[in-house]
Amino acid sequence: MSALVRVQHVSKRYRQQGEALHDISFELHPGQVLGLLGHNGAGKSTLINALLGVHDYQGTIRINGFEPMTQRDKIMQSLSYISDVNVLPDWMTVAQLLSYTEGVHPRFNRGKADTMLLQTDIKPRSRIRSLSKGMKVQLHLAIVIATDTQILILDEPTLGLDLIYRDTFYRQLLEWFQDGKRAMIITSHEVAEIEPLLTDVLILKQGRSVLQTSMQDVNNDYFILETTNEQQAQHIEAMSPLSSQKGLGTTKWLLASQYAEHITGLGNVQRATLADLFLALQKETM
Repeated sequence: MSALVRVQHVSKRYRQQGEALHDISFELHPGQVLGLLGHNGAGKSTLINALLGVHDYQGTIRINGFEPMTQRDKIMQSLSYISDVNVLPDWMTVAQLLSYTEGVHPRFNRGKADTMLLQTDIKPRSRIRSLSKGMKVQLHLAIVIATDTQILILDEPTLGLDLIYRDTFYRQLLEWFQDGKRAMIITSHEVAEIEPLLTDVLILKQGRSVLQTSMQDVNNDYFILETTNEQQAQHIEAMSPLSSQKGLGTTKWLLASQYAEHITGLGNVQRATLADLFLALQKETM
C-alpha cells in the first residue's frame, strides 16, 4: 500500500535562527497515527508548516504524491489541519460556515456535518465568535469529518479544553478513523493522553529526531525498574539507564530491554510509558 505522506531527508534553515529541522524522514500509511512530540522550539511547527506548504524546505515531501509548495491546491483536497488556535471566521454563523464550505469543497457532505452537530450543543444560528473553545473545536472536527479527508494533522487540538470536551473530541475522532483508510499526525504536550491513539512516534529535539519507532517497539524495547536499595545504584548505572527518578524510598530506572535478564531480584518491573521515554530523551544532552 502506497504511503499517504512521504518525508525524505527534510531540513529547514532560517537566516537568523539557524537550522530548525535536520534530515527528518518518515512515511505514513493508511491506518497509522504518528505522535509528533517535542518541547517548544523542537521543530514540530516547522515540520507541520512544511507539510502544509506554508514555507520552503530542503529535501522531499509528498502528500498523496503531490509536493506541498507547488501543488498546495492538490494536497488540500485530501489533507486537513486543526490547531489549538481558532481559524474559523468568527463573524459567520454556524449555518453560514457550513453553506460556505459546501459551496467551495466538492467533497463536503452537509448532511454528515449536520448529523454530527446534532449530537452537540452547537446551534446553527449561533455566531462562531459566541461559541466556547470546546464548541469551536467540535465544529472544526465536524467539518473535517464531513469532507472525508484522508490525512489529518492535529496540532495541540485539545489545548485549553476541559475533560468532557477532550473526551468527546477523541471519541468522535476515533469513530471516524476506525475504517483504516486514513492517517493522522498528532502533536500534544499531553503525551499520556494521546498515547493510546498512536501507532508510531517521532520525537524531535532541537530539530533532530531522537526517537522514531512504532509504539509496539516502545513497549517491547524499554521497561521501568523500581528499586528500594540504594546500594544497587552502581550496578544499575552500569546498564546505562536512560533516566532515574527518586521517590519516597524508591528509585525508578528507565532501562533498555536488553538488560531485562540482568535485573532479576533487584526490584519491581513496570511497563515504560511513552511519557517516561519522552521525558528521558528530552533531558539527555545532545
